[in-house]
Order: sequence, then C-alpha cells, then structure tokens
Amino acid sequence: MLLYEHPLSSYAQKVKIALREKGVAFTAELPESFGTGRTDGPFAAANPRTEVPVLIDDEAAIFDSTVILEYIEDRWPEPPLLPRTPAARAFARLTEDVCDTQYEAVNWGFGEILWFRRATGALAERLRARAAAQTAVLQDWLAGRLGAADWFGGEDFGWADGAVAPMLNRSVHYGLGPPPGSPLARWHARVRERPSVAATFAEFDAAAARMAEAADLYTTGGRRREYRDHRLEWMVKSGGVEVVLAGLRDGNIRFPWPEGETP
Repeated sequence: MLLYEHPLSSYAQKVKIALREKGVAFTAELPESFGTGRTDGPFAAANPRTEVPVLIDDEAAIFDSTVILEYIEDRWPEPPLLPRTPAARAFARLTEDVCDTQYEAVNWGFGEILWFRRATGALAERLRARAAAQTAVLQDWLAGRLGAADWFGGEDFGWADGAVAPMLNRSVHYGLGPPPGSPLARWHARVRERPSVAATFAEFDAAAARMAEAADLYTTGGRRREYRDHRLEWMVKSGGVEVVLAGLRDGNIRFPWPEGETP
C-alpha cells in the first residue's frame, strides 16, 4: 500500500488518520515531482492533477481525498468510520465538505502569507486579519455541530472527526485556535491524544518546522503552489488579487490540470 502525500497536506492527513484507525499498513511517500506541475513519472500517471493524496492499492490508483476515504471504508469496513443512519452519514459528509472547501482555503491563505511571504506590510496584515475572522466563523459553526458531544458523530470517533482534526490543528498551529476551555478546544485536546491522530500530527509538526527552508523553492519558481478553486476564491475575495497577479507574472503559482497557458 503506497500513499503519495505531503505531511502538511490536510487532505493527506485525514487519509492517514483513516488508514491508521483501520490498522492498515502503508508506506508514505512524498513524490519527487510534487509542486512542479510535471506530467511525467508515476505520480502524474496515478493522478493527472498531480495533487496529494493518491492511494495505490495493487492495481487501483485512487485520488481525491474524499474518494480515497470512501474506498478505505468500502475496502476495510471495520471499524466503521461512517455512522450507520443516512442522516448521520450526511452530517459527517457535510462536515467534511465544509472543512475541505471553506476551512482548507482559509488555512491555505494564511499559510501563503506566513510561510511563503506572498504579501508583506499592510496587505499581509489585511489578509491575516481576514483569515482570522473567517477562522472564527468556521470554528463557531463546527462548535455548533459538535455541541456537548465528545465526538462529531456523538459517542464514537468517526469520519467527521478525522476530517476536522487536520483543519483545526493547523489553526492552532497558526495561533488561531478556539478559545481555551471551550468545547471545541477540549475536543482538540482529546483528538490529538488518539494514536492515529497523534502520529499524523507529529509528522505535520516535523514538516512545519522545516517550512522556512522550503519556502524559497515556492517563491523562486523551483516549486509552484497550486491556486485551485476555493483557494483562488479565498485570495480574491479577501483582497489578495495582486498576490495572484504577481504569482502569474513571476511564474511561481500554478492551476489544476489541465493547466492552460499562463498569460
């Protein structure tokens, strides 16, 4: 079992959490061509989008983190991560969808400023402030879904918990975590003690500590950050159009496959 991944990818983290919850052994590999947009080699052959994660199980090559989670649940049904009732399953999937779209985009945008220095001065401050305000809104929404329960599915850890964990943990890493002592903060403290999550977060922490070294690759053109769907939307609506224009000019951002000619 091979998993193409990056330890900082929230999408890859939720897949690793699921595999570890199921007790499925896997080898994690950072593709050599990751971030380059190259279309050659086994990584691009497995996923033309050249995005992580990608799960290789014998002849099956599955990409898109949600599709991978569905595959994992079908392939190894025990212990189940999805709840049994249709309404509860929809609740879990909707929680994941908001995390994968709106929440991931905010975290990604904050990282563009913090790690990759896409903006400085007043613009950077405005973008950070927008990310902080949006993070608070998203955490309020998640807190409402959690309620007084231990887990997002109620009594048991499940699908939604694995999806929320990487997103909220990144906010905590950024200093944008939920209020201390709040139910959501207590959930984070609880979830990070779970072995599957603790191992995944330890890999995140180790990679995050090296981001200062890697950041130059993404601003000089050695690697290009992918400005996809919700991420591009976040940068535009939050006032960072000039960041996008600078990335196009300098050739250090990219768009999803099939990528057109850069103006």
